[in-house]
Amino acid sequence: MPPDGLIAIETRDLSRRFGRVQAVESLTLQIRQGEIFGFLGPNGAGKTTTIRMLSGVLAPTGGSGSVAGFDIARHPEAIKRRVGYMAQRFSLYGDLTTRENLDFFGGIYRLRARERRERVAEALERTGLIPYADRLADALSGGLRQRLALACAIVHQPRVLLLDEPTAGVDPTSRQVVWDLLYAIGQEGTTIFVTTHYIEEAERCQSVGFMHHGRLLACGTPAQCKQGMAEDLLEIAADPPAKALDAIRGLDGVVGAAFYGNTIRVFVRSAAQMGEVLQARLADAGIAVQDLRRVQPTLEDVFLSLTRE
Repeated sequence: MPPDGLIAIETRDLSRRFGRVQAVESLTLQIRQGEIFGFLGPNGAGKTTTIRMLSGVLAPTGGSGSVAGFDIARHPEAIKRRVGYMAQRFSLYGDLTTRENLDFFGGIYRLRARERRERVAEALERTGLIPYADRLADALSGGLRQRLALACAIVHQPRVLLLDEPTAGVDPTSRQVVWDLLYAIGQEGTTIFVTTHYIEEAERCQSVGFMHHGRLLACGTPAQCKQGMAEDLLEIAADPPAKALDAIRGLDGVVGAAFYGNTIRVFVRSAAQMGEVLQARLADAGIAVQDLRRVQPTLEDVFLSLTRE
């Protein structure tokens, strides 16, 4: 991986407004070269708008940003030639074969004929699409279509990959194939900016940013984000669980509580103070407690905490 000091993507107070709607507000980020950065948030959080600005497709209405050393407002065409962009919706040509789609995109990226043939062959081999090279894109399964879209995004060997929910709607096996490819590409020094609303995918990234209603709530490595969560987290196994949840909610010192499999996860201001309080409350309600312990948060817990605040 390249030195930590090399910055591939940078934004300062980057904003985009559509009429009265503030889609992205004052986004400030620094992403190192060779890093896999996960941009996490629900639908409508501003992830797609951000990635369209970074790719040079959409002009910002405020702030500034650079990708691969080029200003996104002043040099969008230079950025388009140096990044690989995979849109959220399948945007390839269904009446072209896999190979023809790759060849077409190689032409868009101004690859000469001989180089284009070599890059197409490399992309087919790398993404495991050689057996499907002469199949129409419309005849491919959802997972294969996503791999073809990724192949088209890397056919010109870009310095930066911008991927908008690249595994949305695909099965777990296909998702793993895509992530294996992303790890391999990242190891070669390519910067990967990937949007997702899958928490487990964010765990795979070297750093993550949490978006909600157009604003960046937190940013850092997954471990840093978990360590920085404002509340402590307790897990309770109790019987009956539904009655236990009702008894816990609204208790002073409890910030939030929800079912988590066969247990209840409880967000509290202080685990040291609340353990005995919860035990007593459940005992008073006639609820048997099998287990009560402090647990480490997941990124989903972190996101719930951030959005609650």
